[in-house]
Amino acid sequence: MRAIALVIGVAVAGLSACGGDPRLMNIESGQNSPDEFAILPTKPLSMPPDLAVLPTPTPGGSNITDPTPRADAVAALGGNPARLADQGIAASDQALVAHASRRGADPDIRATLAAADLRWRSRNARRPLEALFGTSVYLRAYRQMTLDPAAEQLRWQRAGARTSTSPVSTAE
Repeated sequence: MRAIALVIGVAVAGLSACGGDPRLMNIESGQNSPDEFAILPTKPLSMPPDLAVLPTPTPGGSNITDPTPRADAVAALGGNPARLADQGIAASDQALVAHASRRGADPDIRATLAAADLRWRSRNARRPLEALFGTSVYLRAYRQMTLDPAAEQLRWQRAGARTSTSPVSTAE
């Protein structure tokens, strides 16, 4: 009798654990007011020495009173905050970039690859149990394109390539 009561109690506890409110896992669920954590203090208003340095007003753009915590931390530690700004391609990398883009470069490559990836994964769709348990099909979908690092290392070593820092040995 006690064993049956114990089994029923465990079953009820297990089932009740599965029925959680999914809205509790979503921090923005049902929120009509501003997020308290999204409100950041701004820098004090001040007149810049030269009005030409003001950024062009754009929706969602930056403002000189916007907080810059990374730049402030770099300055506080004695660094140059201007070095955090994107300054383009370094002079030491110009030759590499020129060689890599010698046949042209697609400025929309990220969107192109994302669309191709979506098509590939949809053709290698989830199996019913994977969909039921919410597992990823990424590794299974790309399994045939994956290299075995140890086998590839041995292949290069046998071909005579120097791999001095590799822990894999060619001795068999």
